[in-house]
Amino acid sequence: MQISSRFTIAIHVLVCIETFKNDYKVTSEFLASSVNVNPVVIRRLLQQLKRAGIIHVKRGSGGTDIEKPLNEITLFDVYNAVECVEDGTLFHFHENPSQLCPVGKNIHAILDGRLEKIQKAMEMEMKSISIQDIMNDTKALI
Repeated sequence: MQISSRFTIAIHVLVCIETFKNDYKVTSEFLASSVNVNPVVIRRLLQQLKRAGIIHVKRGSGGTDIEKPLNEITLFDVYNAVECVEDGTLFHFHENPSQLCPVGKNIHAILDGRLEKIQKAMEMEMKSISIQDIMNDTKALI
């Protein structure tokens, strides 16, 4: 299991939008130069953040703004916006474990509760960290 780079790129993008909003027109090309990826990657990500109500994208090359206060946007909000978590489940269980094997027929009973507990702990931690927290750390370093 690995959370894709979309999550960290989305956080990077939000920090850039906030950091440079008063000095530059924050476009997908501008953001792509900071992240060092193709602008198409950024445009897809911006659309996901827009659908989640986190940002506003101005038509054409108008730039991007953050829609709500940074202390109201959590890492969990960003994660939900950009990660494709099937059925709200972080862990994908392997298909069709053998019912003839004593381990295979019991593996769900053995792991399901534990994996759910791990996911809930991760989600609670993500909910406790806001983009404002990330910005505060950013300002301290730049």
